[in-house]
Amino acid sequence: MTDEAPVCPECGQPMTSGGLMLSERVDDGRRACRSLWRCTERHLWWGWADRPDEPLEACPVPSLFR
Repeated sequence: MTDEAPVCPECGQPMTSGGLMLSERVDDGRRACRSLWRCTERHLWWGWADRPDEPLEACPVPSLFR
């Protein structure tokens, strides 16, 4: 896991952590945490906490985390 906060893939602004959310992964059926990231432009992204090298994905349900 890295210590650096990512930048928003949409606007390039630095992002802050929004916490973790437990979710089921489709590819292996395991439960794992997704890390939530938000920028100052209110874009919301998430990625698997145990797979930090994978790219972030746009959160499909941002209204749940506003």
